[in-house]
Amino acid sequence: MQESEHPTRASLIQAALRQFGRDGFAAASTRSIAAEAGTNISSIAYHFGGKDGLRLACADFVAARVGRVARVLPGDPALLTPDGARHILRRLVRRIVLFLTAPAAEPVVAFLLREMAQPNSPVPERLYHALIESRHRALCHIWSTATGRPAESDDVKLAVFSIVGQAAYFRLAAPVVQRRMGWNGYPSAAIRAIARRLLFNLDAIMDAENG
Repeated sequence: MQESEHPTRASLIQAALRQFGRDGFAAASTRSIAAEAGTNISSIAYHFGGKDGLRLACADFVAARVGRVARVLPGDPALLTPDGARHILRRLVRRIVLFLTAPAAEPVVAFLLREMAQPNSPVPERLYHALIESRHRALCHIWSTATGRPAESDDVKLAVFSIVGQAAYFRLAAPVVQRRMGWNGYPSAAIRAIARRLLFNLDAIMDAENG
């Protein structure tokens, strides 16, 4: 929550994020969301204009949260070296793993999965313009610097998607992964092991492209 954000508004977003992700937008009731947030139903209209506005506020919250994780380091891209670009990508992988293996990521991912599966949802379009296109394009340029491949080539775009997708699997399939690995949740040792494996994969891909 940002310091300037009203606590009732923040509580409603958190409650809606959980209920939209668990039950879907249509099934989640504003009365239930308000009750979970510890406020009255009229506060949804006051802060968001209604249920649709609350849905978009959840999308904006997710964009901001994921955007902080997938942030691109400031600086002049023209001065970035291949080693510096690789360093940025390795740091990104670590941040993504830390975020996705934390319990706080569960409602975010559940919300995204629900909304991405809804053909008429406004959330994918909003996230694409608010987060995905700009972050992905920036990461493609960093990948290009690290490997020498054209930033806007299909291969580089897919490479960036694949690196993020590998990490996302450990949240999407958390129950299966944890059962097969014999983990109770994601303890610190497990998180380190996942990060090591994904960093190995990242280095192997970039080494092959530089070879």
